[in-house]
Amino acid sequence: MKKTLSFVAVTLLLCSCESGTHQSFKTDRFGIDIDNRGYITGMWNLTRESRNFSPADQPSPLLSLYDEDLKRYYYPQKAHYSGGKYRLEYENGSVATVALDEKTKYFKLKLESLEPRNGIDGIQWGNYYTNITNLLGEMIGVARDTSAAVGYAIGALALDDNTIGGESRFTSETGPSGYIAHTPDPVNHPLPLTLHEGQQFTMGGDGINDVAFYNRKESYFRILYGNTAFVDCNGRINIRYHSRDRRKGKMIYSPEGNPIFQNNEPNHMMRQDVPGVDFIGSSIALWGSPDSTALMEVIQDIVLNEGLPYPTFQGKWVKDPTTFMPDLCTYGGLMDSVASYAKQMGLKVIHTYDQPFLHADRGNGGFIDGPRHEKKRYHFTDKDLSTREYADLLAKEDLILGRTSISNSMAPGTKDCSPVPSDSICILHRRFLMENLSETDTMIYIDDPTHLEEIACWEGHSPELNMVKIGKELIHYLGVTKEKPYRLMKVTRGYWGTQPAAHIKGDAVDKLQPTVGGAYAGLIPNLELQDELARHYADICKNSGLGMFDYDGQEFYFHTGFGGYGVKRFFRNMFEQAKKHGLPDIRFTGATLSEGSWHYQSTWNVGGGLNIYDVKKRVWGSTTSQGKDLRDVTYANFFPSSFGGNFPITAESTVEDYEHIEATAIGYGCTYAFRIGQKDVESCPQKYAIFNVVRTWEEARRADAFPTHIRKMLQNPALSWRLEKKADNSGWTLYQMENGQKGRSFDLCENSKQ
Repeated sequence: MKKTLSFVAVTLLLCSCESGTHQSFKTDRFGIDIDNRGYITGMWNLTRESRNFSPADQPSPLLSLYDEDLKRYYYPQKAHYSGGKYRLEYENGSVATVALDEKTKYFKLKLESLEPRNGIDGIQWGNYYTNITNLLGEMIGVARDTSAAVGYAIGALALDDNTIGGESRFTSETGPSGYIAHTPDPVNHPLPLTLHEGQQFTMGGDGINDVAFYNRKESYFRILYGNTAFVDCNGRINIRYHSRDRRKGKMIYSPEGNPIFQNNEPNHMMRQDVPGVDFIGSSIALWGSPDSTALMEVIQDIVLNEGLPYPTFQGKWVKDPTTFMPDLCTYGGLMDSVASYAKQMGLKVIHTYDQPFLHADRGNGGFIDGPRHEKKRYHFTDKDLSTREYADLLAKEDLILGRTSISNSMAPGTKDCSPVPSDSICILHRRFLMENLSETDTMIYIDDPTHLEEIACWEGHSPELNMVKIGKELIHYLGVTKEKPYRLMKVTRGYWGTQPAAHIKGDAVDKLQPTVGGAYAGLIPNLELQDELARHYADICKNSGLGMFDYDGQEFYFHTGFGGYGVKRFFRNMFEQAKKHGLPDIRFTGATLSEGSWHYQSTWNVGGGLNIYDVKKRVWGSTTSQGKDLRDVTYANFFPSSFGGNFPITAESTVEDYEHIEATAIGYGCTYAFRIGQKDVESCPQKYAIFNVVRTWEEARRADAFPTHIRKMLQNPALSWRLEKKADNSGWTLYQMENGQKGRSFDLCENSKQ
């Protein structure tokens, strides 16, 4: 393997590990230098001669410590390496032992001990600073330079659930929102003089309507969906993961560290204890690779070797671009021909979006149509079928049935919400009654009013969801008096159908964490109950036959106060329960994507229509910037982009439109929720030709027939294409179309060289 001259020079100058000023480590394509203070001072591409990717003015601490009470970081002062382990000494007197294992394709770092702790609540890997300024992978933590001249990426992955993306100083862990100023290409898309790199901005709209969030179409505005990576004032990308001692609950202010709307002001929350969950054992994989091989050769290697989640679809890892495909997304409520449409197009998933939102309700035992499947919700011309019956019918054709669910929202009338609420609902604050309370009293006196004036849930602050729980009764209120005797104001007893009851002095008054209003209204579970809801979703798959979920309100997994840890914990429980049932990996999309769900999530088919992609104008989002924003996020984080719910086949649909849709989808690595309504499809004169277009392109995608240079051409909206399968089935011919006529052509075959 060819090394850079700089890396060789540094290596030759090394003395023994006791007396040298640097220690060097290498994988088959990445090298790092660590100085005698415990800072990374060199990052090297070992596959070709290149620059040092570690900025000279900003070395990277191997491991940082954080004291939440003092709000202070401690960085290593002295480092000693011996026997595969670093001993790192800190100003506060703490000493950390970090194992550093040189794997073939990555470095494995693991915190083995920290003694004495001396007030340390959390540890942070990094920040690992790079001088890469191109693509910011803020969810999984990657800095990518995709230019032809450099073509290199540096990143990290958490190897345990309690290690999550972000910085220790943000104790809420809710994750970011809004935009930053960052241009991936300062030559062609320079920042205006009024902006600087890393400058933060709020979302657009009113802070409630999720479509209106996306309001900055300029290429130098980058929406954020994670904080595992960020940029400095020069646009240089840094990477950071952290882990926390969760054994003792903490008062947090959530969300934290982001520009926000007034109606999304943060809330105070007493985060619960999590016995046995600590930062000792925290581990990450640090890697570098040519960008073109990073996902399928390096990240996949890390995932497999370290036992990270590895969900599959059609026998392949869901991150493999050859698994990307549209899912049918139904409307209109008539199902006679939908399975036939899917088979004719070679697609596998029927997401029945025309069914009502599915709420998590452990009371049904996973039998969402009743214990004998008596609810017949799927309508055909000559019959109606239950979910189980329709799922079994589809399974015979190797098709998967899906539904939209409101994630962990415990809606009114479900087992854990009402009329008898669970004692495991997520609590924001616990106060106590100062006077006995009869069944009809509305004067509720409490011991402490602190934070009870806040409208529960930072997301939208829905007043109708502001409530406390006393015993088994839910009580709505708005406001609290500021002077003694403290009491709740505007009280409604027996809320959401619960039973008003007498309560005695000293009883707990628990302010509850809700979701948001409207169809999403519900209460959030604590971590232990959320574990049960996760297993319940797998039970639904076993007992009712579903194999795909669209988790609307997916951000509610953050509302327990644990950020990515809570998300990982939910999906780990769901997937493990499905495995116990002997089920295939559950395919899911949802309202968001995060570092916590990245490993498990198959697609992100959110939004849609002209907000995402306008096929007539051939632009990413003609009405909002949602298409551009989500495309940039997903691509930078090695995740499939999406057109959202889009492109219904109607009487006006043309073959040319779908040739363009499929070409663009494959060029960018996109999936989409393909809107299908039976009556509209049957009105289309070109329906069979459109089916053939989709099938041809998708078969070629699964065969890995599109080399990189072809995919780049397919991204050009000014070009039109036609793909035809060769008569001898030896491959495909791609034609560039000009004025409706075939122009230059390209022969494609299975497993084309990338």
